[in-house]
Amino acid sequence: MCPLVVTLRCEGEGWQRCQRLRQKHFPPERNLVPAHIALFHHLPGEDLLQVETDAFAVWSLLGRFSVEVTRPRSLGRGVALNLHSPELLALHSALSRKWERWLTPQDQASFSPHVTIQNKVDPAAARALLHSLILSFEPFSFSATGVEIWHYRNGPWELAKTIASP
Repeated sequence: MCPLVVTLRCEGEGWQRCQRLRQKHFPPERNLVPAHIALFHHLPGEDLLQVETDAFAVWSLLGRFSVEVTRPRSLGRGVALNLHSPELLALHSALSRKWERWLTPQDQASFSPHVTIQNKVDPAAARALLHSLILSFEPFSFSATGVEIWHYRNGPWELAKTIASP
């Protein structure tokens, strides 16, 4: 069974701005999924029901919250937008505790929330985009409205479940 990816569900004009930046700057042949905030990259697909149950339990305690986009940052061969939200950190921490036994080294690493808008390009192109974004960047925000659970299909993702605020 294919692994699960868990992302934050987002809305608002600020989130649409993230989507537009990814569409504009991500290499089209590699842009198989929309802009996203990955919470967990590899959970066991056979435990989908438990993942759903845990995500619902944690999300229902938090509900909708705001996420601030604070600045662009280098990924070496790409660019990401750094995010700030105490609630986002709390969500990730609570889910990490529930899923500790399943976490891969990538998901055990320190959580640094971001939206990748460019990846796997020539480092000079990434530096140019970063420089361009920094010159005109002003922080903005969007709403976190839930959690999405995806089946990872070796490239494209297939939505398995959305847990969202009304």
